[in-house]
Amino acid sequence: MVPKVKKSRGQTMREWREFLWNPRTREFLGRTSSSWALILMFYVAFYTFLTGLFSLTMWVMLQTVNEYTPKYQDRITNPGLMIRPRTDSLLVTFNVTEESTWQTHVQALDAYLDSYNDSVQVTNNVQCKPGTYYLQEDSGDVRNTPKRSCQFNRTMLGKCSGLEDKTYGYSEGKPCILVKMNKIIGFLPGEGKTPYVSCEGKVNYTQPLVAVKFVNVTNNMDLNIECKVYSSNVKNDDERDKFAGRVVFTLNIGSGGSGSS
Repeated sequence: MVPKVKKSRGQTMREWREFLWNPRTREFLGRTSSSWALILMFYVAFYTFLTGLFSLTMWVMLQTVNEYTPKYQDRITNPGLMIRPRTDSLLVTFNVTEESTWQTHVQALDAYLDSYNDSVQVTNNVQCKPGTYYLQEDSGDVRNTPKRSCQFNRTMLGKCSGLEDKTYGYSEGKPCILVKMNKIIGFLPGEGKTPYVSCEGKVNYTQPLVAVKFVNVTNNMDLNIECKVYSSNVKNDDERDKFAGRVVFTLNIGSGGSGSS
């Protein structure tokens, strides 16, 4: 076996300098200028081709996509329900005697209903005829834009509007819960008949269309509430989808000292 000769530091530095630039062969990093030019041309052509192919693919795909309507909606044929104030676990809990426990719910409702103020609705939306669908169809290639929604004024929520009672009943232990149906493009709820909302649980309640005010609630106890939309074309009993046409949440109203929950 031939013994391995250890290179000196100076020899190693000379080899590195020669690798970076060899004046005899005029090579930079082991390649001549023509070799580097060919490599550069190859990668420019290669990435130009990839960019062009990607752009062409995106252009073709965008020709099949409608700017306003999803192409396929077969997986979202039934609207879901959601509540406000919205919490991560759909658990609405507070203590009547501790303002800090329900003030966040009040603030959340204030923020959500801000766009429902009558002045905002008059400016942005139109006054629709009750009991009829408000359709805004396009005319051929001429788009009916900007489309506008029907007015839904905050005052329609009555005692749950936050205008008369700034705390939405939370300070009295009679909270308001807003129930909203999620939007599905092209879906006409009720098929000509007005749908209604029903909430069932171990509580008494008044039953408006959008806002539900809970009264005579048993304090310091988790109450499971289920709200459903009843309509001829809305399913609310699909066990595979807990939010299709319904929403389930827990309400807990505490009372007494800080030890109550």
